[in-house]
Amino acid sequence: ERGGIEAHTAGLHCKRERLKRLEIKGIKLDEVTLHVGLGTCRKVEVEDHTKHKMDSEEINIRKEAADTINTGLDNNKKICAVGTTSVRTIESSVTTQNRIVPFDGWTKKFIFPPYNFRIPTCMITNFHLPKSTLMMQVGAFAGFDFMMKAYKEAVKKKYNFYTYGDAMLIL
Repeated sequence: ERGGIEAHTAGLHCKRERLKRLEIKGIKLDEVTLHVGLGTCRKVEVEDHTKHKMDSEEINIRKEAADTINTGLDNNKKICAVGTTSVRTIESSVTTQNRIVPFDGWTKKFIFPPYNFRIPTCMITNFHLPKSTLMMQVGAFAGFDFMMKAYKEAVKKKYNFYTYGDAMLIL
């Protein structure tokens, strides 16, 4: 959907054929929307991360997507978010009972370590730039030491970073 200032780059790795193979294997797929704003792209320039201010970004979780996620949770399935924006969208709409509810509104959610993720159990994400909100979220998800090890390997192997770069699956 139109509305963001940047592409959802992790999703670019999901070719139609690959998604179809996942569906054939019984994996349920659905979409959520976050219209990326400048806040996602702005560097974090404060030492105390609680002082960093995210801009509001519009998000949408349709009932069908919420049902897909909740059914997966009910059946102890892995919930794999494709991209940091999907993670932020899902985590912006989680209830105290760790359920997803349909939502059409705005979020300013900034995820950084330590953070207790309640819904996604794995994530596909690109390699992000230092001091970015995106890299901080990945550090919160994967653990700082594991993330730094992965990033050092990516630099050594000359992976492409940021938009249209390479991606990793964090289990």
